[in-house]
Amino acid sequence: MITGELKSQIDAIWNTFWTGGISNTITIVEQLTYLIFIKDLDETETRNERMGKRLKKDFNPIFGKDQQDFRWKNLKEMDAPARHQIFSNSVDGIFPFIRSLGSEKSLFSTYMKDASFGINKAATLDQVIEKLERVDMESQDIKGDVYEYLLSKLEGGGTSGQFRTPRHIIKLMVELMQPTLEDTICDPSVGTAGFLVAAKEYVDKHYDITELDKHKNHINKYMFNGTEFDATMLRIASMNLFLHGVEEPNIVDVDAVSKDNTVSDAYTLILANPPFKGTIDKESIAPGLRNVTDTTKTELLFLALILRQLKKGGRAAVIVPDGVLFGTGKAFKSIRSEIIKNHKLEAVISLPSGVFKPYAGVSTAIIIFTKTDNGGTDNVWFYDMLADGKSLDDKRNLLVDEEVFDAFSFGATFAKEATDNQEDLHSKFNLPDLLARYPKRNKDKRACTEQSFLVPIKEIEKKDWDLSIKRYKEIVYKEMEYDSPSDIINRLQKISDQRQVILSNLKSNL
Repeated sequence: MITGELKSQIDAIWNTFWTGGISNTITIVEQLTYLIFIKDLDETETRNERMGKRLKKDFNPIFGKDQQDFRWKNLKEMDAPARHQIFSNSVDGIFPFIRSLGSEKSLFSTYMKDASFGINKAATLDQVIEKLERVDMESQDIKGDVYEYLLSKLEGGGTSGQFRTPRHIIKLMVELMQPTLEDTICDPSVGTAGFLVAAKEYVDKHYDITELDKHKNHINKYMFNGTEFDATMLRIASMNLFLHGVEEPNIVDVDAVSKDNTVSDAYTLILANPPFKGTIDKESIAPGLRNVTDTTKTELLFLALILRQLKKGGRAAVIVPDGVLFGTGKAFKSIRSEIIKNHKLEAVISLPSGVFKPYAGVSTAIIIFTKTDNGGTDNVWFYDMLADGKSLDDKRNLLVDEEVFDAFSFGATFAKEATDNQEDLHSKFNLPDLLARYPKRNKDKRACTEQSFLVPIKEIEKKDWDLSIKRYKEIVYKEMEYDSPSDIINRLQKISDQRQVILSNLKSNL
């Protein structure tokens, strides 16, 4: 969540657009996004240059010899008229350069073809660049917060149905699924491509340069996929992935659960946080999805879509609202029984209800399953996440040290090295414990009174395929013994007598 100084900086930039005569919200969001992208391109180029020198290895530069003026480090040093000319030049300026990134027929170039410069006054551009230069967006988290804040301003200040999955929850899901260079990954509700970017960061961390080079074509063209029907999101997602080294991300402009989306048996891994509590016109729904769950609710249709799009043996980690886990309607039961009986449900991870605050307070869970087409669910592993390292109110303040909070992800040896007081830390931050237990989930012998435990499929079937952890977790109440009322009254009387003695002594000293 964006707060404090960062929020003030973005608001100041926003006001600069307004005073410069640009009041359309979408125009401001898009122009700011382009400027952030241009700034990021230069930062990416600088990192590549340093790595090339360190490894003594050539790399393909983003900027050619004749395009050095387009680099942010050079743009910010120019005078206002010269800078504005570079941006407004429609033949060989910076926007034609942006549109040319990626291969000629790539989806990236398709979505960027409409990218155009919309700041008419040189003074306005000058002020925006000057203020944007002061904003520290090195961290992907901060960048995500800025995007989230910008998106919240769309549609007259509404949320436009968008809110970002918290970065640490995305990292958690990626770490649980451990993507490989052999995977073909999809997010059917891609948004700004947070899950796909995190998956790319994971493989970059776990494979050496030789392996990454060997799979370069797969990474650039086939590994990262998504669907989105919002034009702004399509551009943002494409830019985000491009900046993370995916030159031709396969982000498709289509309503994921509609008849227009015909993709099936295509992906080995799906990571998603589909829309909650949305509905879609019955006539536009892909018929095959309604055969699995006859509904117009998007949270159920997306699960049916994910099953269709996974290859046999493919895996999925999906955030769902709690209603999906225990809803009593026929459509709810049918999708749960489909996953449990005909495929393999691996785990249900209950998330704290404040994870999405301040944008939503709905209770959610992560469900993890494998497409098998012939069953395989013997036991389901439940984990009750009670603390995610942040306060569960609207402020979402960190409860643990920032370095400790970040250390859990991407294979960090957190549990042994992060702190000496593990018990106290665990009460505030369950993610390290979850990551440590998940690989050994099928051998979890803990009782249903503990934070994690296994539940046999027969017991789940008896409870009508209910997957709410509350149906299986046993609450143990500690017996408390109290003194008898007469003893308590006697103690109170004794205290009262002592008080009277003290008061009498005080009076006698006056």
